[in-house]
Amino acid sequence: MPPPPPAGHADPPTSPDWSWYLVGRPVFSGGNEVRLLRGGEDLFPAVAAAIHRARHEVWLATYISHIDTATQPVLDALCAAAQRGVRVRMVVDGFGTHQGLAALQQRLADSGVALAVFRPLQRWTHWLQPGQLRRLHMKVCIVDGELGFVGGINLIDDHIDLHHGRSEQPRLDFAVRAHGPVVAPMEQAARAMWSRAWFGRDWRSEAQAILRARRPWQQMRALWSRLRLTRRPLRPEDRVPSRPVHCAFVVRDNFRQRRTIERAYIQAIAMARESLWIVTPYFYPGNHFRRALVAAAQRGVSVHLLLQGKVDYRFAALAARVLYSELIRGGVRIHEYLPAFLHAKVMVVDDRWATVGSSNIDPLSLLLNLESNLIVRDEAFATGLRREVETAMQQSHEVLREEVLHERSWVRLLRRAVVAWCAYVYLRLAGVTGRY
Repeated sequence: MPPPPPAGHADPPTSPDWSWYLVGRPVFSGGNEVRLLRGGEDLFPAVAAAIHRARHEVWLATYISHIDTATQPVLDALCAAAQRGVRVRMVVDGFGTHQGLAALQQRLADSGVALAVFRPLQRWTHWLQPGQLRRLHMKVCIVDGELGFVGGINLIDDHIDLHHGRSEQPRLDFAVRAHGPVVAPMEQAARAMWSRAWFGRDWRSEAQAILRARRPWQQMRALWSRLRLTRRPLRPEDRVPSRPVHCAFVVRDNFRQRRTIERAYIQAIAMARESLWIVTPYFYPGNHFRRALVAAAQRGVSVHLLLQGKVDYRFAALAARVLYSELIRGGVRIHEYLPAFLHAKVMVVDDRWATVGSSNIDPLSLLLNLESNLIVRDEAFATGLRREVETAMQQSHEVLREEVLHERSWVRLLRRAVVAWCAYVYLRLAGVTGRY
């Protein structure tokens, strides 16, 4: 849960509004500007340019942070901003960034950038700690509380995969540049993630330092200066003129927002009347989600699902493919993306509703990880995203009915049972209760 505003500070002219977090549904705001960004080729220069213009603070949260030629400008911008007095806070996931964490820490050392690691894995005993299977998977960056970036793109070159090396074609992925009222909840979420990571990792050493200090109150004030969540007052010149785009920032966490993203998906599918386009690399939804897809197809909606054709994790691909027969029989058209790895997580409904974010449609994203999506109700944005999806599907292979139904029924049932059992065991080990 995001921390409350710090005590002892006067409320700024526009105090933070936490209403978006207190309800388990998307809370929309108008007057926003949004721009679709395709891959790191679009995202990284835009983020670096925004950070170079930063005057007050920068918040960045990502699952993977890797130092390479594509991401170097972003890291350089973060360091330059910190050195000119901008408050820069960066949080990375301890599992996703484990391989490159030492290099990242060395790169940011003495730069002024404060780096926090969410649930670090420095020793094997860390896996025995509760909640280690719940990872920070969101990707957000907020500059001066005015400009926000959210999507599925990690801080890594699109041509590089940490497990499969370098590829000729960049992976397919998307993010959104947002300006307007929707940036406020994005900033609050990023602040909360950084504070949780910083104190969650270092609370023992911080407590010991306070107890051993000759002047414990000074030590406590120093700790508070690192964790404080002061909010810069919104100046009149920072206000965004009224614009029609309605957006909602939604998260999945383990407090009040456990099922918000999943419910948003299902509700959008239920309201579809003409077309439904879904892109996700990892697909293993629960019963409600699958029934919603089939129901949409059976009432005449054109339902298209774009999944991985070039596989990075074999079991994840198997989990998706055990559902092919059920969905194709129900009228869902399934495509597998072939040119490169697929990492995008987007959905477009009727060219009016669209979402871009970090959440896959699988148990890890919908029930475990900390995720974030931006929902946009705007015809121009949704149409542009749908065209991108259509272009990707033209480069894909459509899975035909005869390809999935040629196997014997008992073989399909056995595979599905094995996948379901593995998912069940994993979720129980992670502490998830209830049906999926």
